[in-house]
Amino acid sequence: MSRSASASARIRVAAGAAALIAVARTASAAASGRSPGSDAPGASREAAALTGSAKLARTLGDDITFTFDAHLAARHRMDPAKATGTFRFSHYLDGEGAWAKGRIDCLVTGGKVAVATGVITGSDLPGAKGKRVGFTVHDVGRHDRLGYSWASVGSPVETENLPKCVSSAPFERVKNGTGDFRVLPWQPDLVG
Repeated sequence: MSRSASASARIRVAAGAAALIAVARTASAAASGRSPGSDAPGASREAAALTGSAKLARTLGDDITFTFDAHLAARHRMDPAKATGTFRFSHYLDGEGAWAKGRIDCLVTGGKVAVATGVITGSDLPGAKGKRVGFTVHDVGRHDRLGYSWASVGSPVETENLPKCVSSAPFERVKNGTGDFRVLPWQPDLVG
């Protein structure tokens, strides 16, 4: 092989390696929530999120489903009460039960745990409309857990004067194969 052919081959190999590194770096940045070429955590991503839908595991056969689409925009990183989005939940057993939907009014996440609250805007449960309710989700892959603010009182209607971003521990288990929740960790400016 001539010297110029060898140099040309080395240049092609180096260019190919550089292209692979660039692709890997872009994929890694996308997976971490960072913009490609940015070393700052959360440089161009939303500040926090809770999304997904799943059913709870209940031995008596209750059909309980929770759905979240909650987001905290990057520009509101330091004010979790500016979160937006929606939630929906339903609970039925033997054809009896109720559903509710509402708007998110607070979202805080830490690691793979999210706490969100929102106000019920529609429901077939008498007295539920206008009530603030809270949710806690622990995102652990296919074995997520969930808690809700009315755990100790039995009904969302019984929740009185709940502050924003308050809920119970995530004590319920998600039923295998029924969905998944995803938590995007909050990165406030005060965390180094």
